[in-house]
Amino acid sequence: MPFTPYHFGIHAAISIPLRKYIDIPVFILANVAVDIEPLIVILFQPEYPLHGYCHTFLFGSVIGILLAFIMYMSRGVIDTIVSVVHLEYKPRFITLIVSGITGVWLHILCDAPLYTDMKPFFPLENNPFYRLASSFTIYWICRLAFIPAIILGTVAFLTERKKKNNTL
Repeated sequence: MPFTPYHFGIHAAISIPLRKYIDIPVFILANVAVDIEPLIVILFQPEYPLHGYCHTFLFGSVIGILLAFIMYMSRGVIDTIVSVVHLEYKPRFITLIVSGITGVWLHILCDAPLYTDMKPFFPLENNPFYRLASSFTIYWICRLAFIPAIILGTVAFLTERKKKNNTL
């Protein structure tokens, strides 16, 4: 996608209802981490594809796992940030890993139908997802995903806040 924020709606719409099983910060940050690669290519213009190794399931999984390690080491800071919106944050290491990997994979699945330079199943050279959906369709799905994400986020916020107030 030309802009990583397009991914946020889909990632939020999926992770908020699954927050007992998916670590939301890791799942969403994994989405951003993958697009550091095209940002570097755009800024420094190396002889490298816009969507290279980070946009493959193999190396994307490594990124997801590394992000899980980093987030596990930073869990105290994240707990403080997440508590501001009244969400409970009790990360389990395996949940962080699953969230990092699936967050990257969802990003790859959103991008793969759009770009010829992607090779999601590296070392295989082809992209079987290319043109399975038009860019128009993908972008509209991403835009529309913000609607359930906002609704689900609001409901989660109010529910968690009510639970906290009832326990005080």
